[in-house]
Amino acid sequence: MNVLLVGLGRWGEQHLRVLGELGASVWVADVSSERRALAITRGVAPACTITDYRAALPLVDAVDIVTPADSHLAVATASLRAGRHCFVEKPLALTVDDSRELETVARETGRALQVGHIFRFHPVTVTIRAALEAGRIGPVRYAIGRFAGFKRPRTDVGVTQSDAIHYFDLFAHLFRKSATTVAAMQRDYLGRGLDDMSVTIVTYGGIPVIVEADYFVPQRRRDCVIVGEHGSLVGDYDAGTVRLHTGDHRKRDQSWEAVEGATEQLPARGDEPLHAELNAFLASCRGETPVAVPAGDGIRAMEIVEAAARAAGTGRTVLLG
Repeated sequence: MNVLLVGLGRWGEQHLRVLGELGASVWVADVSSERRALAITRGVAPACTITDYRAALPLVDAVDIVTPADSHLAVATASLRAGRHCFVEKPLALTVDDSRELETVARETGRALQVGHIFRFHPVTVTIRAALEAGRIGPVRYAIGRFAGFKRPRTDVGVTQSDAIHYFDLFAHLFRKSATTVAAMQRDYLGRGLDDMSVTIVTYGGIPVIVEADYFVPQRRRDCVIVGEHGSLVGDYDAGTVRLHTGDHRKRDQSWEAVEGATEQLPARGDEPLHAELNAFLASCRGETPVAVPAGDGIRAMEIVEAAARAAGTGRTVLLG
């Protein structure tokens, strides 16, 4: 399959590597001559490195878009209209309206459109979901997700749209529920006009979830805790581990006791998430499987992003749906 990779930034480099490992013939489009030269050193034929992505659309089967969010609508629309399947890194587009427009174009053209919500493909997620479906911790009470660490801020969108959105989609996927309410606090400490720290409280049905995201705390944090009636699941996406802690609170006479149970390390082994994600995309392009993360899921994640901005601005809880 011939795949056009649009955007060869740091994450685009990983896409280039994985597409090659999956056997795709890769074209690369990037406005930077330095990045195009890098693509050649990574095995891309010089004739397949271009400045304008549109020049390659008649020559490829699919397009992998790894560019800033404000370009997603234009690049994906042109690619879909040219009859090419599209993978779009999250967020699907800059706004909910743009995301819905892309969904419409994909439906009209009959092309596959997959959103890059990579946490779904992580072995930690697979393990947590299996444990939840097996009832290992009983009914879920609440959950916490953290995506934080000292790093360079993105320049196209705020931290809620770039990082917290991972968990907005993840918990919908784990709980098989859509978000119903959103409350939030956001700060712009760097004065860029974009949030760089946020705390969002999202309810999925009756399950409240707290999502933290920022660019400031030391050390990377990519983890979650899901608390149930009979225990908790702790997933660490950097370490690739899942721990099951069992225990109950029991009332005796007029007081409560915390009765701890066993702690179990659950196996979380599997394919590299990006490898699994792009492999799923190529399979849907070939018509072998349905689209793994359809546009509708990307839209729902963006609805939470926009609701969080409204909630933070007004100090009120926003209802969804």
